[in-house]
Amino acid sequence: MIAAAVTGIFAAAGSYMFAKEASDDVIADGVSIGGIDVSGMTKEEAKAVVEDYVSQIAQGNVVFMVADQPVAVSASALGVSVQTQDIYDEVADLGKKGNVIKRYKDNCRLEKKGMNYQLQLSFDEAAVRSVIENQCRAFDRAAQNAGLKRTGNGFEVTAGVVGQQLDVEQSVQTAMQFLREQWNVQNTTVALVVNQTQPKGTAEELAKVKDLLATATTSYSTSGANRCGNVERGASLINGTVLYPGEEFSTYQTVSPITVENGYFMAASYAEGQVVESPGGGICQVSTTLYNAVLKAELDVTQRANHSMIVTYVDPAKDAAIAGTYKDFKFVNNTQAPVYIEGITSGKKITFNIYGMETRSASRSVEYVSETIEETEPVTQITADGAANFGSITSESAHKGVVAKLWKVVKENNVEVSRTEVNKSKYAMTPKKYVVGLANASAEAAAEMQAAIASQDINVVKAVIGKYGSVPANAAPATDPDTMAEGSVAGDAGQQPAAGNQQPDIGTQPQQPDTGAQQQPDAGSQPQPQTPAQ
Repeated sequence: MIAAAVTGIFAAAGSYMFAKEASDDVIADGVSIGGIDVSGMTKEEAKAVVEDYVSQIAQGNVVFMVADQPVAVSASALGVSVQTQDIYDEVADLGKKGNVIKRYKDNCRLEKKGMNYQLQLSFDEAAVRSVIENQCRAFDRAAQNAGLKRTGNGFEVTAGVVGQQLDVEQSVQTAMQFLREQWNVQNTTVALVVNQTQPKGTAEELAKVKDLLATATTSYSTSGANRCGNVERGASLINGTVLYPGEEFSTYQTVSPITVENGYFMAASYAEGQVVESPGGGICQVSTTLYNAVLKAELDVTQRANHSMIVTYVDPAKDAAIAGTYKDFKFVNNTQAPVYIEGITSGKKITFNIYGMETRSASRSVEYVSETIEETEPVTQITADGAANFGSITSESAHKGVVAKLWKVVKENNVEVSRTEVNKSKYAMTPKKYVVGLANASAEAAAEMQAAIASQDINVVKAVIGKYGSVPANAAPATDPDTMAEGSVAGDAGQQPAAGNQQPDIGTQPQQPDTGAQQQPDAGSQPQPQTPAQ
């Protein structure tokens, strides 16, 4: 009896399935793909409908929220893809293939509630990361500390700005999880992970800035227009700086980039023992003046380097050169209150005033004394130029070699209580250089001039010129030795120091650092001869 019953069931199912297959050459009723009803369609028709739907998915938008800033991108930009491989064959065969029992059950299920094949969406994590890094990070901003504005009545507090920075790693994971698990194939919004940085400074803290801690002034009265412009530009970039307790100030970072595009002009600079034209020539006078103000305010100097050759707008060992990051002037606010740095240029003088909260005793005074402990007078260096006309002379200025120490002298009620060495600075001697022309002269004159050059005595050279005469550019013989040209290729363009006046601020960057010349070593730095000191 049981065998007969089973045989009857199979017979009924077989008759039922045979009848369905005999009438259906398309997808069975009740079948859908990704929610799209494909009943009665051929496999090719279903594939076309679904692929059109997938293309619409790729055009859909996802909006990433960076704090309150929206960044809308298409799903295709996030590398969306849909896994449809083999799905069309499976759908077309549903209820038609397999053993009799399977086909029977499939058809019964289709008649009762239908069957939906889910589309498997995936996203390319590298594409999501690229969008977040390249588009969403554009809204990163550093916190801007509360500051001060100098007014005729003192200082006015300017409010700070909260900083924000996108957490890329956390944002990528958040976005991927949402897209995989929650995206409903419609335009949607995803909040990314943003970290906020609170600015420093309160009105109460900034109100402490009311005392003049120190001031320093140097003159650039002999400078040409370009060098004047560079000094004024550098002072303006530093002016208004507020430095909070514990913060370090970098002069180079503040005044850079030292380029024409950033408002600098071509002027004389030191580079490898030579005077060259470069953008920003004279910026070292800015750092030097600031150095002297910082010393008087007794802030903590963390990096300082002297010039390779002597300058005269300050005493030896009171200078601070700038040459990229190799020679920078840095200091830390070691007080318990903010300090305000004011940079002023007027009447070809540059002044730095440092304001803060004075805690030093009124009976205490600080003085900085320069002591020269060694001097080397310049030598003469005469060379020949076979291409220049006989008797022509060009020259470069010389620099005295100096070794100096800077002392900090502290007095109480005008009585010296301490004397501390601040730095020892070494400045290279550079010779007085002459280049003498030899071209277009007789063999006798040339030979005598060669002997004069070998003597390294410029007076002997001039005597030979007086004997034979110089040869001007038109090759006509010169009869008066006093008419010979003796130009100078050194110095600031358009500026020649008057007797007794300051010479131009032409900074330095030696090919090798001067050992023992810095107050603090530039740890880990390497010389960069391509960057002149200004």
